[in-house]
Amino acid sequence: MTVDVHSYWFWIGQFPVRSYSTVFALSFLLGLGVTLYFARTKGKPGDAEHWWSLAPLCLVGGIVGARFWQVFFFDWGYYGAHPGQIIQVWNGGLSIQGGIVGALITGIIYMWRKKLNFFHFADIATPGLFLGQSIGRDADFMNGSAYGRPTGSDFGVLFPTDTLARQQYGNHPLWPSVMWEAQVDIILMALLFVLLQRKKGWPRGFAFVYYLVVYNICRFFLEMLRGDSPRGVFGWDAAQWTALASALIGIIVGIWVFLKSDRKTPLGLDNQ
Repeated sequence: MTVDVHSYWFWIGQFPVRSYSTVFALSFLLGLGVTLYFARTKGKPGDAEHWWSLAPLCLVGGIVGARFWQVFFFDWGYYGAHPGQIIQVWNGGLSIQGGIVGALITGIIYMWRKKLNFFHFADIATPGLFLGQSIGRDADFMNGSAYGRPTGSDFGVLFPTDTLARQQYGNHPLWPSVMWEAQVDIILMALLFVLLQRKKGWPRGFAFVYYLVVYNICRFFLEMLRGDSPRGVFGWDAAQWTALASALIGIIVGIWVFLKSDRKTPLGLDNQ
């Protein structure tokens, strides 16, 4: 199956309006919209106002983290040889995992300075995080900069000739791994909503721990189909090592949450 993706929507003179940048912006805005909805309907008075202050900080921190991860962990071979490309984020090359790390660090600093509970805000942000990630994967797909490895059959995605995917693998159909990940994000978000219907509720921090563990387990296995990242020990790429570390951290944090938390997540039934 040949896919006619559009790296550019149109041009304004010499300035290209890129699909990657616009869809990425859309993913952030829609994810923020969902977060603000839950902050107003499930959170405490003032939560939404904090999110208005925190959102631009997380955006900047997320972009810095996403680019750092992509450059130094995922593709240093290329960027080391082309250092002028490091700051050109508009051409693609933003790691979702690095973006989450950057936004988390930013959020933790904000919560610490404002003396707010991190898990309370992290739970509220989790549904929007799933949605934003899913739409963000659409940006990667349209840019042709994140793609799968050859399927070895007629099944698969054949990107246009001007994309990195086609330049690397030629006329070999590739696994639609990025789009499958986008679909998995929506499925995991729906399953979270189902789990939150539990009458006894869940401890504060549950939704965020669920994201850390379940998403990263899925990401680990989906990465086996990716063909755009160098592979090292055990044949794993940097995203798999990051996913494994994140899932283990999530399990440790989850144990602490279930043992220590004496309050319910704001997303539970008791807050409706």
